[in-house]
Amino acid sequence: MNAAGRRTADQAPRDPAPPTPVPLPGQQTWNRQRLRSNNEWLLLERLRVHGPLSRAQLARDTGLSKPTVSAALATLELAGLAREAGRFSPDRGRTAVLYEADPAAGHVLGLDIGRARLRVAVADLSGRIVARRDLPNRGRSANAVADAAVAAAQEAIAEAGLTPADVAHTVAGSPGVWDERRRSVQLAANLPGWGRPGLFDRIAEGLGSGRAVTVANDANLAAVGEYTYGAGEGSRLFVYLLVGTGLGVGVVKDGELLTGAHGAAGELGLLRLPGCDVPPGVEGDPTLEQTVSADAVVRTALGLGMRRPLTAEKVFDRARSGDPAAAEAVRREADRLGHALAVVAALLDPDVVVLGGGIGRSADLLLRPLEEALYERSPMRPRLEATRLGQDAVLLGAVATALETARPEVFERRTAAVS
Repeated sequence: MNAAGRRTADQAPRDPAPPTPVPLPGQQTWNRQRLRSNNEWLLLERLRVHGPLSRAQLARDTGLSKPTVSAALATLELAGLAREAGRFSPDRGRTAVLYEADPAAGHVLGLDIGRARLRVAVADLSGRIVARRDLPNRGRSANAVADAAVAAAQEAIAEAGLTPADVAHTVAGSPGVWDERRRSVQLAANLPGWGRPGLFDRIAEGLGSGRAVTVANDANLAAVGEYTYGAGEGSRLFVYLLVGTGLGVGVVKDGELLTGAHGAAGELGLLRLPGCDVPPGVEGDPTLEQTVSADAVVRTALGLGMRRPLTAEKVFDRARSGDPAAAEAVRREADRLGHALAVVAALLDPDVVVLGGGIGRSADLLLRPLEEALYERSPMRPRLEATRLGQDAVLLGAVATALETARPEVFERRTAAVS
C-alpha cells in the first residue's frame, strides 16, 4: 500500500489481527538473513502502526515465536529503529516492557512550490512535523523560485537540529506534470520557466543531501494528504478538487494514487471550452482553468462592477457581507465548478469529492451551490466536503509520499550497519 493508504501511529486502531508479512524492496531470493530481515521489518511496521507493544503482544499478533521476537527487537534497538516506551503492569502476571518504533531514526523533507507561496516541512518517521517554513513566493524567475525553496528547506533542516545528510528522502509538489526522461516539469503555465530541464537537479544540489528529489503534481499530493490525514480517509474512490491559481484533480482508488499513463491524469484545467464566453484578457477559446481559477473569480467580479484592488479572497469576503455583485460572482464560480465536477463524477463515480486549494477555503459559500450545480447536470451523487487540511494538503501529501520511500530505506541502511 502506498502513502495514501498509510495511517500515522496515533491514528491507527489497535487491531489484533496478524498482518501479512511485507517483503522489503528487492528481496526475492530466500536465505536466513533475508528471513531475519523480513521478521524485523514486520515487527517494526507493527510497532509503528500499533505500538507501543510488548514482546508477548508482538508474538501473538504476528505469529512469530517469542525467541524470534526477542532477537529481532534486539537488532531493531541496536540499529536505533526501536526503543523502550515504558512498562505495563497487568493485574496478574509479570511487568512487561513496551516497545515502539523510534521516529527519530530518520527524517524526510516535503516541499510545496506554488505560484503564490512556498511551504516546507521536515518530518520524522512517524510523520510528525518537527520544523517548517511558509513564505510568499517572490521569485521573478524559475531559478529564483528554486533557490528560495532551497533556502527555506535549509532553514527548516537547521531548525530541526539536522544536517542535509539526515534527510532520507525529499518530495516536492509542483503544478504541472513531471517528465522523468527530461527531468523537468511540463504544463506548469502558472510558473514561467518552470519547465526548464535541470531545475529540480539544481534544487537537489542546493539541498546537499546527495539524493535526488522526487517531484509530483500538486493536486496528486493534495489527494494523498487528504486521503491519509483528512476528509478522504476510508473512501473507496476519492477525488480532490484543487482550485486556486490553477485547477487540478487528484484521484485515490482503494488507497492507490491514479496518475495515468504519462502522469497527467487529473489535468482537467487544460480542457478547452469552445463556444464559452471568453473571459476578459483571454484570447481564443478559454481553458476550464481560466474560467474557474482565482483569477477568473476576480475577472467575473470586475465585470459585475466591483472595483480594484481585488482578490478572490476579497470577493468571497464581500459575498459573506451581502455584496450582491460578489454573491453573483460566487454563484457563477459554483456553476462553472459544477460543470467540471459533473465531468469528473460521470467519468470516475467517486464516493467523496473534497474541495481544496485557495478557493476551497470558501467552501462555506460554495459547497451548497456546487452541489446544486452538480445535481442539475448529473445523476451522480458523491458526497462533497471541504478540505480538512486546508492549505497544508499538498505539503502533507509530500511528507506522506516521502515517508513511503524513506521508511524501508532507513530500515535497510540501519540494519545493514549492525548485521
